[in-house]
Amino acid sequence: MSKIKLKVDSLEYGMLVNGLVELRNKLLREKEDTTPIDELLIKLVDKKG
Repeated sequence: MSKIKLKVDSLEYGMLVNGLVELRNKLLREKEDTTPIDELLIKLVDKKG
């Protein structure tokens, strides 16, 4: 698997996280697997801190 680096400002970062949370919530309502979204959110939050 290749890695991608993306430079974003704080507004863009917030938009990415919020979009992923909204997608995760949609998947939860539909009783779908959220594992890939969960893993991506963890990576994003870990890198920010």
